[in-house]
Amino acid sequence: MLSRHFQARAEYGDGDRGCNRGAVHNRFRLLRSKNSSSLARPERQPHVQSSMPLPEAIRGPLFMLGATGAYVINDTMMKMATVGLPPFEVLFLRGVAALLLGAPLLVALGYAREAPAMFERRVLARNFLELFGVLSYVVALANMPIADAVALGQITPLLVLLGASILFREKIGGIRMALIALGFTGALMVAQPTMDGISVYALLGLSNAVFCAARDIAGRRVAGHVPGMIVAISAVIIVMIGAGFMHVLTEDWVMPGPHHLALLLGAGLFLIFGHFFIFTAYRVGPTRVVAPFYYSFTVWAVVSGLAVFGELPNALALWGISLVVASGLVIVLLDERRRRLTVVA
Repeated sequence: MLSRHFQARAEYGDGDRGCNRGAVHNRFRLLRSKNSSSLARPERQPHVQSSMPLPEAIRGPLFMLGATGAYVINDTMMKMATVGLPPFEVLFLRGVAALLLGAPLLVALGYAREAPAMFERRVLARNFLELFGVLSYVVALANMPIADAVALGQITPLLVLLGASILFREKIGGIRMALIALGFTGALMVAQPTMDGISVYALLGLSNAVFCAARDIAGRRVAGHVPGMIVAISAVIIVMIGAGFMHVLTEDWVMPGPHHLALLLGAGLFLIFGHFFIFTAYRVGPTRVVAPFYYSFTVWAVVSGLAVFGELPNALALWGISLVVASGLVIVLLDERRRRLTVVA
């Protein structure tokens, strides 16, 4: 039921919001002709709220928060698995685990008949960009400080917003741009990059950000009837094949131990959730609201470092986390206020 709701929202996009505004406006105009006193109570629209259990401005950000959290758990397990295993082999085995878990889930959700949509042109375009981004990130991460790799990845939301404003003509506004810049500054305060990693690997880190931004923009072009889980499993398959190909070309096979397999099984599960959530986030929410919450990746990374690796963030990182959270919350509040004013206008 939930998936059908998101598919319907994706298919009609922001147009249904325009229809709702028009219907409310027409209703008020009719009421005006009958009884001018009815205009004093425009907020009484229970049917609008009853069909939307979550405020409109919150849905996309919640999915983005879930996506970044799932990706960080996946990265944490992968980082632990790379102790003793080469990176491309880890990527390949994680893909196998994700496919073994995701295929039965796909059938259980009733999407088996829609599996051919995995090879639809726009789905493939989106997921090949995912592949290039993942391969670039893995190589950069293996050869430069992790803080530098994370910091370079934080330009992804800015690139997504720029692309959306050009391709989809979405208005961002000066206040939101300032808040986005504030969140970016906070992310840099958390990552605290050095200058030691400026090299070809830094360029690969930038390439990862570019490919991820292109991936998210391309995801907006996928037809609304294609379920998010179909897109997620397609991404798993493409990245698995690409990682396997790179492993054969550049690495020697190392037999994984039981703990490696357990970690990669968990990483595969959270990878599926990450793909599904980030794809759905841009479907159910405006890009200008959703994209800044990509910065929450740095917050989840700090939580992971503290809980798993015993790394306590310093004072600068804590201030950065505060800026990331504050900028995201203000953007959501501004969008929700704008939506409510538009509805009652």
